[in-house]
Amino acid sequence: MKRTALFLFTNIAVLLVLSISARILGIDRFLAGQGLNMGMLLAFAALIGFGGSFISLLMSKSMAKWSTGSKVIEQPRNRQEAFLVDTLERLATKAGIPMPEVAVYDGAPNAFATGPSKSNSLVAVSTGLLQSMGPRQVEAVLAHEVAHVANGDMVTLTLIQGVVNTFVIFLSRVAGFAVDSFLRRGSDSNSGPGIGYYLTSIVFEILFGILASIVVLYFSRQREFRADAGAAQFMGDSQPMIDVLRTLGNLQAGQLPKEMAASGIAGTSMKALFSSHPPIEKRIAALEAVS
Repeated sequence: MKRTALFLFTNIAVLLVLSISARILGIDRFLAGQGLNMGMLLAFAALIGFGGSFISLLMSKSMAKWSTGSKVIEQPRNRQEAFLVDTLERLATKAGIPMPEVAVYDGAPNAFATGPSKSNSLVAVSTGLLQSMGPRQVEAVLAHEVAHVANGDMVTLTLIQGVVNTFVIFLSRVAGFAVDSFLRRGSDSNSGPGIGYYLTSIVFEILFGILASIVVLYFSRQREFRADAGAAQFMGDSQPMIDVLRTLGNLQAGQLPKEMAASGIAGTSMKALFSSHPPIEKRIAALEAVS
């Protein structure tokens, strides 16, 4: 039940645009022209890194709607939509947050929440989830999503992503400068960094970006445990959330679009370091331990 992959996808795209723009404008050449000024480079990396992260945050809700085809319920048209709106409103009040937008999208069982702030959020559930689960289980799913919003998960993720972005940009350019200096050793050229700097920094930016995603995905897994616990707290009972997880374990969880894969109630099939969600068995065990 989350939105990590969409955020990561958007962040990478924004970061790439900002990095290319910096190269076109000659900022990289200025930073490396007379030898790296570590202080200036770190400030530049933080500006681009946190800038890309916060731009991704601001785009998160509109990107989620677009990528999943979610239809926001403006006015309930049937009992099911009325149930979703009423239940979400009650849970939001209990969590002390403004009412999120509620939406439905076509697909197999899954759900997600996103948005730039607690006062500007979206909770969406799939038609497959509504068809395969009873009212109490759907309520638990909504409670889990509300917990994500109430916990400020997107802002936390933004800050974490901003930090790792900063180090990705900083270290990739240090590596690029080192390789370029090695390739041009003995040369008297003072024309600034050469092609080795640009190519190497791009390659290292990609490699370090992959490594950085491990850090972000670790925090994503920890947030799932907290959101599960939050759902149990809002409902006053952990059993409905346990039932949801057991049901999902027996279903073929709905595949969100590639960039939304980590945003759902059920995680991807990736294992270990690159998994966005903990194993369902561990999530159930954690809930049973506090029930």
